[in-house]
Amino acid sequence: MSEAPPADDRHVLLDIGDGVAVVTLHRPEVLNAFSTRMGLELEDAYRECDARDDVRAVVITGAGRAFCAGADLSRGGDTFGAQDADAFRSDPFTMHAWDVRKPVIAAINGHAVGLGLTLALQTDIRLVADDAKCGIVQNRRGVLPDLRSHWTLVRAVGHARAAEILLTGRMYSGAELATLGAVSRALPAAEVLPAALDIARDIAVNTAPVSVAASKAILWMDPQPSGAEIDRLERLVHLHVMGKADAREGALAFLEKRDPQWQLTVGEDFPAEVFE
Repeated sequence: MSEAPPADDRHVLLDIGDGVAVVTLHRPEVLNAFSTRMGLELEDAYRECDARDDVRAVVITGAGRAFCAGADLSRGGDTFGAQDADAFRSDPFTMHAWDVRKPVIAAINGHAVGLGLTLALQTDIRLVADDAKCGIVQNRRGVLPDLRSHWTLVRAVGHARAAEILLTGRMYSGAELATLGAVSRALPAAEVLPAALDIARDIAVNTAPVSVAASKAILWMDPQPSGAEIDRLERLVHLHVMGKADAREGALAFLEKRDPQWQLTVGEDFPAEVFE
C-alpha cells in the first residue's frame, strides 16, 4: 500500500478524537471546488469512519471560507464535455454519508454550490452559515442536478419546495435554506462548526452506538418503508438490543445521573440481518 500524501497535498483531511471524526474538504484556494481526487479521498474517509468503533459521529466541513463551491470550472466550456456512456455516473460514489453507520453532520461553514450542496444533502443533519450562498445551480449550467438530489432534496423538503430549488437553479442564503427545511439550522458562520461538534459530541457520549446505527439505517431505507414495514423493523431491532448490556446501561446511567459506558459496538453487534 502506498503512503498517504502529506496533509498539505490531500483534498480531504480526517481528524479523529473523543469519538468524533472531522472530515474537511481541503482545497481552500479554490473554495474547495470538487475534484475526482476529493471524491476518492472522501469515500476513503467515510469508509474509515464506518469501520472504526472509536468513531461515534462524523462532522464534514470545508477549509477556509467555503464548504464546497461545486464543480471545478477551470476547464471552461470543456468542464461538462461528452462522457463515455458506460463509465459516467451522475453519482460516482460507492460509499455515501448515508452508508456510514454513524450520524454524519454537515457543518456548511460557507458557500455550498451545485455539487457542494447536493453532497451536503446526503448527510443526516445539516447546519449552515446564515450568510452562505447556496444553490443547486446545474440547470443553469446546461447539465442536471446530481448525486441523487432529486431524491435527497424531496425527502428533506417535500416535492413543491424541491421543485422550486431544482428547477429555478437559483441561489439562496443559508438562512433561506433553513426556512425551506433543507437544513436544520442557520447560524453565524463562526458558530457553525462548533455547533456541529457539540451535536457530534453529545451523540458520541449519550447515544447507544448500535441503536443509532439501526435507527439511521431505517431512516435512509429506499424505497421508504410502509408503516407496517417500519413496525416490523422496529420490532426486530428491539428484539436484537433488548436484554443486552447497553439496554441495561442506558437505564442505569439515567437513574444514576452519569454518562453511560456503552459496550456494544457497530462493528460487532449491528443487526445486519434485519436489513438484508
